[in-house]
Amino acid sequence: MNHLKFNRTKIVATIGPACEDKETLIEMIRQGLDVVRLNFSHANHTVHEKYIKLIREINEEYKTKIAILQDLQGPKMRIAELKNPVHVQPGDIITIKCDTHIQTEDYIPIVYDTFAKDVNEGDLILIDDGKVELTVLSTDKSSTVELRVDSGEVIKSRKGVNLPYTRISEPTITDQDYKDIDLGIKYSVDWIALSFVRSAKDIHVLKELIRLKNGKSKVIAKIEKPEALEDIDAIIEAADGIMVARGDMGVEIPMEDVPIWQKRIVEKCNIAAKPVIVATQVMESMIENRRPTRAEVNDVANAVIDGADAVMLSAETSVGKYPVEVIQAMASIIRKTEQEADSIYYKNMFIDKADKKHVLGAAVIVSACTLAKETDAHAIVGMTQSGYTAFQISHCRPRSNIFIFTNNKDMLCTLNLIWGVRAFYYDGFHSTDATIHEIHEFLKNKGLVTKGDIVINTASIPIQERGLTNMVKVTRIK
Repeated sequence: MNHLKFNRTKIVATIGPACEDKETLIEMIRQGLDVVRLNFSHANHTVHEKYIKLIREINEEYKTKIAILQDLQGPKMRIAELKNPVHVQPGDIITIKCDTHIQTEDYIPIVYDTFAKDVNEGDLILIDDGKVELTVLSTDKSSTVELRVDSGEVIKSRKGVNLPYTRISEPTITDQDYKDIDLGIKYSVDWIALSFVRSAKDIHVLKELIRLKNGKSKVIAKIEKPEALEDIDAIIEAADGIMVARGDMGVEIPMEDVPIWQKRIVEKCNIAAKPVIVATQVMESMIENRRPTRAEVNDVANAVIDGADAVMLSAETSVGKYPVEVIQAMASIIRKTEQEADSIYYKNMFIDKADKKHVLGAAVIVSACTLAKETDAHAIVGMTQSGYTAFQISHCRPRSNIFIFTNNKDMLCTLNLIWGVRAFYYDGFHSTDATIHEIHEFLKNKGLVTKGDIVINTASIPIQERGLTNMVKVTRIK
């Protein structure tokens, strides 16, 4: 694979029937794919295991570092499998039943056992991202809910159901999620995204579960519930990353609030040095069309300018007609935006003095990024065990390339989600000068630096101890 074809803002794409063959996936990677998302709302474990093995096979064969993001379903309410779509019109009275998965002339089944318990008379119910709107007329608080259709034409199988402004009783991590998490831990997926997060406690529960099972996965909190917005600062602090999941968010809160919340969450994550993904309907027209709409082009560009670490594709790549072309189009938009928008770079150049443990390392990294700016350095080189140095250099958004070297193989693909970061395995760690020289030779051989380039090196001294970053060195490549 060509290491030089690279954008700072990463691309996450969902794997599915449209791109599950090896040749298509390889071409998507060539065009700029960085992270593959496994959507556990669809397909079974056998299918997901196949996808994981395929991605790992490509990484091994082509020396790529494509990360794997496992996206859990969470307590997602869905209409059950229907024999036929149910055609409705405003004013119709329908009944939804939650203790059966069998459609009859009298009932529409729902896959959510406490639906009747959670809703109240007068509640608004949305099906299929709001294509069908209903109002609750009555509930027996056990199994049966009667509703009035306010708008919409058809209710289809497996479509999502949202209860805006209603606090649901089912836990964030469902029984099915626990089984899926076990699979993710078994295969050491790089990131696990928790759906419908409501509080920081949800993140702590998942992290503890991963720790108890000796897992290595980092945790992403998907923000789509009003309760999450109320606890957003604590959630960002608890999670390793954030996803702005605009699909369900757009029906759980007023749609006009979504753009401001997107910008607010991205800014908070940038300040906290936490990666943030902007997701849902990013290039939706390309499910059917070879070219995006101008609004979609602007949406991607604005996400880049706002400071997103990554933008995510869902149905565009999983079931769309043009999985390769959508990656190509998105990469092109990102590339042009990063070339032209100076406001992207050199942000968050501050030190969190309250973080006593990392204050020295943070000061060194901010100094390194300041040097890179003042010298117009071609690259900043960092060495890390935990990934902290990579997150912090990325946090400052330098225009220079970010090359990270680690002997922790678990971090190599994980870091592929992080803005600007390219990670390489290195286990030399001789004297400081010898290590830096060896790394520079490696980068020259890869064509990533050339004679005359200025490189800012960060490391810990003594280098063999692999401690916190405490050194900066400016080098001109010979």
